[in-house]
Amino acid sequence: MLRMLAKDRGVCWTWPRVLLAAGTLAAAALFGSAGFAQSPSTEVPALSEGAPATTPTSTETPMEPPAVQAPVAPAVVGTPNAPEPASSASPPSPSSATPTAPVTTAPTAPPPAATPPAPRAKTPAAANNASTPSPQAANAPLSTPATETSQALRVVLGLTVLAVLPAMLVCLTSFLRIIVVLSMLRHAIGMNETPPNTVLIGLALFLTLFTMSPVLQKVNQDAFEPFMAGKLSMEDGYKKGVAPLREFMVRQTREADLALMVELSKAPMPRSMDDIGNVQLIPAFMLSELRSAFQIGFVIFLPFLLIDLIVSSVLMALGMMMMPPTTIALPLKVLMFILVDGWSLVLKSLVGSFH
Repeated sequence: MLRMLAKDRGVCWTWPRVLLAAGTLAAAALFGSAGFAQSPSTEVPALSEGAPATTPTSTETPMEPPAVQAPVAPAVVGTPNAPEPASSASPPSPSSATPTAPVTTAPTAPPPAATPPAPRAKTPAAANNASTPSPQAANAPLSTPATETSQALRVVLGLTVLAVLPAMLVCLTSFLRIIVVLSMLRHAIGMNETPPNTVLIGLALFLTLFTMSPVLQKVNQDAFEPFMAGKLSMEDGYKKGVAPLREFMVRQTREADLALMVELSKAPMPRSMDDIGNVQLIPAFMLSELRSAFQIGFVIFLPFLLIDLIVSSVLMALGMMMMPPTTIALPLKVLMFILVDGWSLVLKSLVGSFH
């Protein structure tokens, strides 16, 4: 009866028996009681929880305690309600009975967050390379206060030249003579607004460029390029740049005009042209240019004046006193100027008048 009861209850007590058997085997291993661990009679009362101990006979097979199922117990899988059949268990051997600890599954830790890679330390070789300047860096020009000052001075000088460029164009070049002659030509024809001032100024600028091109090339080669390259100081560049302009102005200036300017400035009489200052030379040059322009303009006015006289005489002879002479004279002047190719004659005479 007890065996049957034990068999019936063994199915539901499988899991407690497994735990008790594991605890018993662990205690036996700790305290060295091998006999207690090997005796099957001592395990039965502990596993049956108060059932009377019975000594099995030789003819009957002792009840196999389910505690030996501990290694294959479903504790690892985590299903305590799954029973194990009693018939599939085999009696443990004393040599194979080893204490086993219950296996538990630890919770899975979340993966660590990605961290930025730490900066790699420089090796001694890299540090030496970083501290040693390269040949290109060693040969590179260093900016010094002197070079910065010279560059700033060049910028200021360039801006100053651009500011006074119109005045220099009028006072130091052939622009003055050309623009005066073209203006007188327009008045001689009788058209006060044709050609317009913009056209006359543009034409005068190009004619000035043609007449001054040798002088400007010499100034560029002797003064401007060496100064920008740093080969000349500002004082030497000024002297070499003004020398070609002085030669041009001296060739175009009359001695009487030069003497007049020296007298007006109350300066000592110069012994040579090199002793003449720019203060006396520039106004003398401008006065000579005006004189030459008026001479050319007078020559241009003569044919047009002749046409006006002829037209006026004809109108007086015909008794047409009320008709203005310019009404007939203006078309005749334009026709004559076109027939004789007046623009070519004027421009050739202007360019050829410079020495």
